[in-house]
Amino acid sequence: MIDNKIAKGPFEPTLESLRTFECPEWFRDAKLGIWSHWGAQSVPMFGDWYARNMYYEGSDQYRYHIRHYGHPSRFGYKDLVQLWKAEKFDPEGLMDLFEQAGAKYFVAQAMHHDNFFNYDSKLHKWNSVQMGPKKDIVGLWKEAATKRGLPFGLTEHLGATFSWHQLNKGQDKEGPFKGVPYDGNDPQFEDLYLPNREHYDPDKYDLDPWYTSNAWWHQRWFDVMKEVIDLYQPDLLYSDGALPFINTWGKSDNGLDNADFEAGLHAVAHLYNTSAALNGGQNKAVYNQKDRRKEVYSVGVMDIERSQEQEIKPEPWQTDTCVGDWFYNVKTVYKQPGHVIEILIDIISKNGNLLLNIPQKPDGTIDDECTHILKEMAQWFAVCSEGVYGTRPFRVSGEGTSSVVIDHFKEDKVEWNSSDFRFTQKGNTVYAFQMRAPSDGLAVIRSLTPQDKVKKVRLLGVGDVPFQQAYGALVVSLPEHLPTPYANCMAIELEH
Repeated sequence: MIDNKIAKGPFEPTLESLRTFECPEWFRDAKLGIWSHWGAQSVPMFGDWYARNMYYEGSDQYRYHIRHYGHPSRFGYKDLVQLWKAEKFDPEGLMDLFEQAGAKYFVAQAMHHDNFFNYDSKLHKWNSVQMGPKKDIVGLWKEAATKRGLPFGLTEHLGATFSWHQLNKGQDKEGPFKGVPYDGNDPQFEDLYLPNREHYDPDKYDLDPWYTSNAWWHQRWFDVMKEVIDLYQPDLLYSDGALPFINTWGKSDNGLDNADFEAGLHAVAHLYNTSAALNGGQNKAVYNQKDRRKEVYSVGVMDIERSQEQEIKPEPWQTDTCVGDWFYNVKTVYKQPGHVIEILIDIISKNGNLLLNIPQKPDGTIDDECTHILKEMAQWFAVCSEGVYGTRPFRVSGEGTSSVVIDHFKEDKVEWNSSDFRFTQKGNTVYAFQMRAPSDGLAVIRSLTPQDKVKKVRLLGVGDVPFQQAYGALVVSLPEHLPTPYANCMAIELEH
């Protein structure tokens, strides 16, 4: 029997109703969120998708696993989760660092594709309170964020789990354990590894369509989403993928015993109605998903993983990325602080937000390199925050010859030059971020029109600076010593 009960409120579980969503001002003003993409898969400190790839014979993570922990018929993911202790987890100290680094919202991971939950679930015993850390990771994060007045969000990666988890049903094709089934075949652990044997194909690594028709799994996903919404009333809920389990293809999902139950739409309506009940009838929550089709992304705020937009988008949007790998990886090369700051500037000039993951070690700490990135960001925000928070796009996102490359998961550092600017606006003030310091001490801006009469120019972190406006260009004289080694920002006050 399908249970599709949702909180009563202004939203119905339909695309038509949810497309009336309006992005709350807190999200538009915030610009930067910090994300804790952290869970039991951080234990090996060997990067992303470990719970899947440890069962993929021949992969780097498989080789690491059998040599470090043992063969997955003897030591599987069910055993690895018990090693996650989070013994040095200090949410208060970390939240202070994140807030100082400029974060105006914080997002925690509720669960990844691994089907291990970071909260005290009554639906699923494989969670961080009953096993491993014996801590309500989500609850501790929320307490720290709420104490500092930061909106609190959650990410869920459960929609794809049913097919993602199928490799644990396999067995080695060669070697000393040839033909020995992995522990995912043991029926006593099916609640973790899932009843997905029909998805297993020993010759295929790719996922089946994650939206695969499966009435039981659709209901399970909705029940879990409803649980986390009811427990934590998140200000933001992010799905890792398109909005799960909805029908936008003109036909019902085969296998559903009730084609009218579209789990994704019910979950989003429940999120928004729960928020409205807490805020005088007005929804202040945001739903993130990654489907670019307007009929779907308009139900919330579109998220773009490790990429962004080429130009200004009318609707607010978000990029999610990380300074390295999503889960802690001892082999990763981190982005440098200036690169992170430049990504943020380019995104906000186009009406976007940046959600930045800072990877944590299994004990809950972050390493010195990540701490350095956060402290450098804090120093930059101390100078340039006026040009970030509460701004909106200018008529153009920027000027100059350099631009980011828009390609799936491509985030190469741009070789900016001193003619490259990115703009934001607040009232009669245009903020111009000069992406590289000029060798001649001049900032030349050509995007203002004759109607844009400049009253004064301030260099943030310094004060008023001399300027000339003639022949279609604004020329600003900068001091010899600039306030930040990263992109500097000028506040250009216009008469109108």
